Amino acid sequence: MPRAAIMTGPGRPIEVQDRPAGDLEPGSVLLETIYSEVCGTDVHLHHGRLAGVPYPIIPGHVSVGRVVEVAGEVVDIDGHSVREGDVATFHDVHETCHACWYCQVARAPNRCPSRKVYGVTYGAEDGLLGGWSESIYLKPGVKVIPLPESVSPDRLIAAGCGLATAIHAVDRAGIRVGDAVSVQGSGPVGLGAAILALLSGADPVIVVGDPAERLATARAFGVDHVISVSETSPTERVEAVRELTGGRGADVTIEATGVPSAVREGLGMTRDAGRYVIVGHYTDAGEATINPHTDINLKHLEIRGAWGADFNHFYRMVGILHRHGDRFDWERMITRRYRLDEMNEALGDVEHGRVVKAVVEP
Repeated sequence: MPRAAIMTGPGRPIEVQDRPAGDLEPGSVLLETIYSEVCGTDVHLHHGRLAGVPYPIIPGHVSVGRVVEVAGEVVDIDGHSVREGDVATFHDVHETCHACWYCQVARAPNRCPSRKVYGVTYGAEDGLLGGWSESIYLKPGVKVIPLPESVSPDRLIAAGCGLATAIHAVDRAGIRVGDAVSVQGSGPVGLGAAILALLSGADPVIVVGDPAERLATARAFGVDHVISVSETSPTERVEAVRELTGGRGADVTIEATGVPSAVREGLGMTRDAGRYVIVGHYTDAGEATINPHTDINLKHLEIRGAWGADFNHFYRMVGILHRHGDRFDWERMITRRYRLDEMNEALGDVEHGRVVKAVVEP
């Protein structure tokens, strides 16, 4: 019987339990988990900041595994059969209806009311529907992506949720060649956004964050400037970005911190008639005070939100890792690998920024 790390409720210790795999439905797939990840969303889940979570749950919404069983014929988005032995990932979002107003008119499936997410909105009693487990059950219709040989499991999980989310944010930002881009936050989403800004031809790319290990990783990826949050005040950070961008401010700023006070600061470091994208507030971390006149209207500023990631972001992520994986060596983001019985420690390390990327190796 597979072992799984269970989040029984907000603030409660993670428990490792045996969980039945169950029988496979036609069109389903069973994965033997190679890696899953611990991201900021998992910390927020542990704090109870996301509504509608059916605790107890098996966390782990982005994972990679080896196919050990396929029930019937399952094909990927390119029409290729999924076979036993394939190393594959999958899109964690499932059960979007493709029939409601949001899916068909707004073209915003991430707002579909039927939307479910592995490791987040499926309960532990629903089955092995999270990556903090030795096995993962992929329900019929889950979008499976077998990995090309050029994308190792380590590379996929190092990029993981952060890169897919960053692709969404950069799409919303509309970065153009030569744009000055500042990124608030040096976690996996912020680092992913910085890499994508570089690939988009941004000049310069500035990362504002901490701790030092994450900023060193940003420099290793090739960003032009880093600004330490612990060594500067909000006013100093805004002025530093302005000095690095001809006194005007960044053409585009991407918020990837999840810290409410960062929003007003980010508005200040963005130039008049610039673009500001908020991607870090996937869960409710509180409110921010802004002045609509001086912070938005007078600046003629465009503000966009980017919530989570859709399948197209996930699919394109694998392509980016295939083409640019060696250039950026995503694996360097993995700081530590954790066993299932170490998940309480893993959550603490992610919460307090002691790691760049925490990887679960069941």
